[in-house]
Amino acid sequence: MGLNGSRRLLPHHAGSLTVQPMRPILPPPILVVLAALLMWALDRWAPVAQWISSPWNRFGVLVAAGAVAIAVAALVRFRQVGTTVNPIDPRKASHLVTDGVFRFSRNPMYVALVLLLIAWAIWLGSAAPWIGPPLFVIVLTVWQIIPEETALHRLFGEQYVSYRRSVARWIGRRR
Repeated sequence: MGLNGSRRLLPHHAGSLTVQPMRPILPPPILVVLAALLMWALDRWAPVAQWISSPWNRFGVLVAAGAVAIAVAALVRFRQVGTTVNPIDPRKASHLVTDGVFRFSRNPMYVALVLLLIAWAIWLGSAAPWIGPPLFVIVLTVWQIIPEETALHRLFGEQYVSYRRSVARWIGRRR
Protein backbone atom coordinates (compact mmCIF):
# COMPACT_ATOMS: atom_id res chain seq x y z
CA MET A 1 0.00 0.00 0.00
CA GLY A 2 1.42 3.37 -0.98
CA LEU A 3 0.57 6.86 0.14
CA ASN A 4 -2.88 7.07 1.75
CA GLY A 5 -4.79 4.40 -0.10
CA SER A 6 -2.78 4.19 -3.29
CA ARG A 7 -1.04 1.00 -4.31
CA ARG A 8 2.41 1.18 -5.82
CA LEU A 9 3.26 -0.87 -8.90
CA LEU A 10 5.20 -3.87 -7.65
CA PRO A 11 8.73 -4.05 -9.09
CA HIS A 12 8.41 -7.66 -10.24
CA HIS A 13 5.52 -6.65 -12.51
CA ALA A 14 7.40 -3.80 -14.15
CA GLY A 15 10.04 -5.95 -15.90
CA SER A 16 7.57 -8.37 -17.44
CA LEU A 17 5.00 -5.90 -18.72
CA THR A 18 4.23 -5.59 -22.39
CA VAL A 19 1.45 -3.05 -21.93
CA GLN A 20 1.20 -0.87 -25.00
CA PRO A 21 -0.21 2.66 -25.18
CA MET A 22 -3.93 2.58 -25.82
CA ARG A 23 -5.13 3.95 -29.11
CA PRO A 24 -8.64 5.25 -28.46
CA ILE A 25 -10.57 6.35 -31.49
CA LEU A 26 -11.11 9.70 -29.78
CA PRO A 27 -9.68 10.84 -26.43
CA PRO A 28 -12.40 11.35 -23.76
CA PRO A 29 -12.16 15.18 -23.73
CA ILE A 30 -12.74 15.30 -27.50
CA LEU A 31 -15.54 12.76 -27.19
CA VAL A 32 -17.33 14.85 -24.55
CA VAL A 33 -17.06 17.97 -26.72
CA LEU A 34 -18.54 16.08 -29.66
CA ALA A 35 -21.37 14.79 -27.45
CA ALA A 36 -22.05 18.34 -26.23
CA LEU A 37 -22.14 19.62 -29.82
CA LEU A 38 -24.55 16.84 -30.80
CA MET A 39 -26.76 17.77 -27.84
CA TRP A 40 -26.71 21.43 -28.87
CA ALA A 41 -27.59 20.53 -32.47
CA LEU A 42 -30.49 18.34 -31.32
CA ASP A 43 -31.75 21.12 -29.08
CA ARG A 44 -31.46 23.66 -31.87
CA TRP A 45 -32.92 21.67 -34.76
CA ALA A 46 -35.00 18.89 -33.16
CA PRO A 47 -35.92 20.04 -29.66
CA VAL A 48 -38.97 17.66 -29.41
CA ALA A 49 -40.31 19.19 -26.16
CA GLN A 50 -39.22 21.84 -23.69
CA TRP A 51 -38.81 19.97 -20.39
CA ILE A 52 -36.94 22.53 -18.31
CA SER A 53 -37.56 26.18 -18.96
CA SER A 54 -35.86 29.29 -17.66
CA PRO A 55 -35.06 30.00 -14.85
CA TRP A 56 -35.13 26.34 -13.75
CA ASN A 57 -32.63 25.28 -16.40
CA ARG A 58 -29.99 27.27 -14.50
CA PHE A 59 -29.85 24.46 -11.95
CA GLY A 60 -27.60 22.80 -14.50
CA VAL A 61 -24.85 25.06 -13.17
CA LEU A 62 -25.05 23.27 -9.80
CA VAL A 63 -24.65 19.90 -11.50
CA ALA A 64 -21.68 21.27 -13.45
CA ALA A 65 -20.12 22.57 -10.23
CA GLY A 66 -20.45 19.11 -8.70
CA ALA A 67 -18.82 17.61 -11.79
CA VAL A 68 -15.89 20.01 -11.54
CA ALA A 69 -15.48 19.22 -7.82
CA ILE A 70 -15.33 15.47 -8.54
CA ALA A 71 -12.83 15.92 -11.38
CA VAL A 72 -10.60 18.21 -9.31
CA ALA A 73 -10.66 15.78 -6.36
CA ALA A 74 -9.60 12.93 -8.66
CA LEU A 75 -6.86 14.97 -10.36
CA VAL A 76 -5.50 16.21 -7.04
CA ARG A 77 -5.37 12.65 -5.69
CA PHE A 78 -3.46 11.46 -8.77
CA ARG A 79 -0.98 14.31 -8.36
CA GLN A 80 -0.55 13.58 -4.64
CA VAL A 81 0.57 10.02 -5.31
CA GLY A 82 2.58 11.00 -8.37
CA THR A 83 0.80 8.96 -11.02
CA THR A 84 -0.31 9.94 -14.50
CA VAL A 85 -3.72 11.29 -15.44
CA ASN A 86 -3.16 10.31 -19.08
CA PRO A 87 -5.53 7.43 -19.89
CA ILE A 88 -3.86 6.82 -23.25
CA ASP A 89 -0.58 5.35 -21.96
CA PRO A 90 -1.18 3.08 -18.95
CA ARG A 91 2.55 2.21 -18.78
CA LYS A 92 3.04 5.53 -16.99
CA ALA A 93 0.68 4.59 -14.14
CA SER A 94 2.77 4.08 -11.01
CA HIS A 95 -0.02 3.75 -8.43
CA LEU A 96 -3.47 2.25 -8.26
CA VAL A 97 -5.45 4.95 -6.45
CA THR A 98 -8.29 3.47 -4.40
CA ASP A 99 -9.14 6.17 -1.87
CA GLY A 100 -10.84 9.57 -1.97
CA VAL A 101 -13.40 9.75 -4.78
CA PHE A 102 -11.97 6.47 -6.08
CA ARG A 103 -13.69 4.68 -3.16
CA PHE A 104 -17.03 5.37 -4.86
CA SER A 105 -16.13 5.08 -8.54
CA ARG A 106 -13.31 3.49 -10.49
CA ASN A 107 -13.76 6.29 -13.04
CA PRO A 108 -14.62 9.53 -11.22
CA MET A 109 -13.16 11.69 -13.99
CA TYR A 110 -15.48 10.02 -16.49
CA VAL A 111 -18.40 10.36 -14.06
CA ALA A 112 -17.57 14.07 -13.99
CA LEU A 113 -17.73 14.23 -17.79
CA VAL A 114 -21.14 12.54 -17.77
CA LEU A 115 -22.34 15.00 -15.12
CA LEU A 116 -21.17 17.88 -17.32
CA LEU A 117 -23.28 16.50 -20.16
CA ILE A 118 -26.25 16.15 -17.81
CA ALA A 119 -25.73 19.75 -16.69
CA TRP A 120 -25.66 20.79 -20.37
CA ALA A 121 -28.90 18.88 -21.05
CA ILE A 122 -30.55 20.64 -18.09
CA TRP A 123 -29.31 24.01 -19.34
CA LEU A 124 -30.58 23.36 -22.87
CA GLY A 125 -33.94 22.33 -21.45
CA SER A 126 -35.46 20.32 -24.29
CA ALA A 127 -35.94 16.56 -24.45
CA ALA A 128 -33.73 15.76 -27.45
CA PRO A 129 -30.32 16.50 -25.84
CA TRP A 130 -30.93 13.84 -23.19
CA ILE A 131 -29.78 11.23 -25.69
CA GLY A 132 -26.24 12.61 -25.27
CA PRO A 133 -25.29 11.37 -21.77
CA PRO A 134 -26.30 7.69 -22.23
CA LEU A 135 -24.78 7.61 -25.72
CA PHE A 136 -21.55 9.06 -24.29
CA VAL A 137 -21.52 6.43 -21.51
CA ILE A 138 -21.89 3.59 -24.02
CA VAL A 139 -19.23 4.89 -26.41
CA LEU A 140 -16.79 5.79 -23.62
CA THR A 141 -17.23 2.39 -21.96
CA VAL A 142 -16.54 0.47 -25.17
CA TRP A 143 -13.78 2.67 -26.65
CA GLN A 144 -11.95 3.78 -23.51
CA ILE A 145 -12.90 2.19 -20.21
CA ILE A 146 -12.82 -1.50 -21.15
CA PRO A 147 -9.35 -1.23 -22.80
CA GLU A 148 -8.16 0.88 -19.85
CA GLU A 149 -9.38 -1.76 -17.39
CA THR A 150 -7.51 -4.44 -19.32
CA ALA A 151 -4.30 -2.39 -19.10
CA LEU A 152 -4.78 -1.74 -15.37
CA HIS A 153 -5.31 -5.45 -14.79
CA ARG A 154 -2.03 -6.19 -16.56
CA LEU A 155 -0.22 -3.51 -14.57
CA PHE A 156 -1.58 -4.15 -11.09
CA GLY A 157 -2.78 -7.76 -11.25
CA GLU A 158 -4.67 -9.00 -8.21
CA GLN A 159 -4.61 -5.53 -6.63
CA TYR A 160 -6.76 -4.25 -9.49
CA VAL A 161 -9.00 -7.33 -9.48
CA SER A 162 -9.70 -6.78 -5.77
CA TYR A 163 -10.41 -3.10 -6.36
CA ARG A 164 -12.70 -3.93 -9.29
CA ARG A 165 -14.65 -6.32 -7.07
CA SER A 166 -15.20 -3.69 -4.37
CA VAL A 167 -15.92 -0.52 -6.41
CA ALA A 168 -18.29 -0.18 -9.38
CA ARG A 169 -17.12 1.05 -12.76
CA TRP A 170 -19.34 4.12 -12.59
CA ILE A 171 -20.80 4.74 -9.14
CA GLY A 172 -21.12 2.69 -5.98
CA ARG A 173 -19.41 0.32 -3.62
CA ARG A 174 -19.89 -3.41 -3.93
CA ARG A 175 -20.20 -5.78 -1.00
